[in-house]
Amino acid sequence: MNEVYEAELLVERAEFAADGVLALSLRHPLGEPLPAWEPGAHIDVVLGPGLERQYSLCGDPADRTAWRIAVLREPDGRGGSAHVHEQLGQGDKVRVRGPRNHFTLRPAARYRFVAGGIGITPILPMLAAAEAAGAEWSLLYGGRTRQSMAFTEELSRYGDRVTVAPQDETGLLDLPSVLDSVPEGTLVYCCGPGPLLDAVEARCPAGCLHMERFTPKEQQGGENTEFEVELARSGATVTVAADVSVLDAVRAAGVEVLFSCTEGTCGTCETDVLDGTPDHRDSVLTDEEQEAGETMMICVSRCRGRRLVLDL
Repeated sequence: MNEVYEAELLVERAEFAADGVLALSLRHPLGEPLPAWEPGAHIDVVLGPGLERQYSLCGDPADRTAWRIAVLREPDGRGGSAHVHEQLGQGDKVRVRGPRNHFTLRPAARYRFVAGGIGITPILPMLAAAEAAGAEWSLLYGGRTRQSMAFTEELSRYGDRVTVAPQDETGLLDLPSVLDSVPEGTLVYCCGPGPLLDAVEARCPAGCLHMERFTPKEQQGGENTEFEVELARSGATVTVAADVSVLDAVRAAGVEVLFSCTEGTCGTCETDVLDGTPDHRDSVLTDEEQEAGETMMICVSRCRGRRLVLDL
């Protein structure tokens, strides 16, 4: 696997993009250019020991001097968003890794974008890319209230191609209006809370939908059984007990691997599969990628058999 960029970046600017949404602009303290990225990419933000979170890049991919992220404060969250809102401000430094992209914008003549709440962040640069490519596109953007919806002023430049639909004004998003008559060749991109993604998935024709989840989807994996994992690079073979993840078994064997969410949503622990058939239980890979079986998220996925060979 390719070496991952990791650096301590400076918070150049911190400002509220909406009620409860803090936007941070990050740059290298020495002015060095940051790695290139494409719409849909996210970075890992290391907030402290055992406290890492993934945030979508929502700035301009052509700007190598700074990365922009936006963080929704979640009062009932696990502490990451509270840390960002309370501890990070202009002039502070924070360690980041990435970027990674499991939500790539594929070429198409037409797009339908659907965003819910903070799910607007990976969609923002996609709109600019679709516009630059001359594609036909529209965005349906929902949130609790207009005041809670980030970047609405930035979106206003696109005119009536963007429909801003606060729930307290318009009710639930009118998904049939954008999804029930999708022309052939149209790609649908959606990001937001789980119920919205489930509703969009239920209405979209097979093959046209691309989603990014913040929380893991319900899995239908089989019964956990014990199996062996051969680590091709280290030469070791480890036994993965029925109640242990591949990630934990590998780490217990002394092999260092990058990981973050341990829920199968961030893609940090993605590992190449050299032999064997994974039992995919992640919320990152597409159906086609899971069927190919070339990589797996070792924090949640297992083995459909007795043995896997991984590039570790």
